[in-house]
Amino acid sequence: MDGGEEVTPLIFGEHDRPDIDVLIQGRLIVKVLVVEDEVKTAKFLKKGLSEAGYVVDIAADGLEGLHLALEVDFDLIILDVMLPGQDGWHVLARLREAGRKALVLMLTARDTVHERVRGFELGADDYLIKPFAFSELLARVRSLLRRSTPRAQDTLRMADLEIDLLRHRATRAGQKIDLTSKEFVLLTLLARRAGEVLSRTQIAETVWDMNFDSDTNVVDVNMRRLRSKVDDPFQLKLIRTVRGAGYVLEAEQ
Repeated sequence: MDGGEEVTPLIFGEHDRPDIDVLIQGRLIVKVLVVEDEVKTAKFLKKGLSEAGYVVDIAADGLEGLHLALEVDFDLIILDVMLPGQDGWHVLARLREAGRKALVLMLTARDTVHERVRGFELGADDYLIKPFAFSELLARVRSLLRRSTPRAQDTLRMADLEIDLLRHRATRAGQKIDLTSKEFVLLTLLARRAGEVLSRTQIAETVWDMNFDSDTNVVDVNMRRLRSKVDDPFQLKLIRTVRGAGYVLEAEQ
């Protein structure tokens, strides 16, 4: 990374709250790789992007970044130009030569036409000049993901439950339900697979991108919290436990 710049403190504005713009191509997990050798900046980006709902991996140099990008199917790569080992230009060129289609957002401290043209010719999708505000980086990430993805279904409905995927909003009987980012992802998963019993393993792997450990109750705890918001205030219950199998979203008969 180019030295000397100060990193803007991580502060979410009104429009930067965690959202579900991460829902692309029907998937609930969007994987982002940040290739950045400056530790403070890397932590800053991982914290902000994770809070916005993305699954984030970090690489500290060009060689590690290239290896990860070739081994893992990332949706987006945030790639610094000035890196030890191999610079961002070389990493980008190798990725495109290998046929990797991941979106690439380049970071650089040098704002010149030559730099931008070189990046686009090598296959970069966007450019961001340092120092930057996190709100701008997040806006560019969202924009890239939207542009690259065909518009999917915008709204999911079950009985009086309505889930607006674009506005990250859920309502029942017209009443807004205040959900965290993970709760919204969890509810959306159940709604997309309405009527289908989902095991705890399926839920953990999809929502948390993790292997389910029978010793952890993360799924059950979050499901209880979700039901307290989605079902408890209403007479009609939609989320049902199937003993020994998992959970299902359906209108009770």
